[in-house]
Amino acid sequence: MTFDNSKQIINLRIRLFVVTVLFLAYLALAYVAKIIKFPILGLSDTAWTVIFAVIQFLIAFLPMFLNYQYVYFSDEGDTIVFRYFTTGIVGGKKNSIEINKRTFAGFKTGSKFFGLILSLTLFQQIGQKIAKYPPVYISALNKDQRNKVLRSLQQYAPEK
Repeated sequence: MTFDNSKQIINLRIRLFVVTVLFLAYLALAYVAKIIKFPILGLSDTAWTVIFAVIQFLIAFLPMFLNYQYVYFSDEGDTIVFRYFTTGIVGGKKNSIEINKRTFAGFKTGSKFFGLILSLTLFQQIGQKIAKYPPVYISALNKDQRNKVLRSLQQYAPEK
């Protein structure tokens, strides 16, 4: 099985772009062209600007705070493959984990911040020791994709 969450990541980028364009249009119409007349709904131009800036800030930085990552997963062939990188305004470096199914030693899931930040830590048998990989954040995967990954990894995990 092979899949990635590119659609979710593209939707995040499009949403950020649209909100940025709308915020800049508001600033141009309200302050440069002075087309928008205040007060609107009893709020001044400063209040509306703060509201729109907070919305812009949340949409821009929430994916970074929640550790949204582009994730590619494949368990075809003899290896389990994860390719991932952090999304958001500042992209992270690209990482890849490839573990032979025979040396796969299991996995551990974790969650933080009321279950909004979900992580997956993989383990590999190397000689007599167990190697622990850095966590892959699966927060940006939808529920079906998360379940598929966990079922697949459970299938290859050694019995305890």
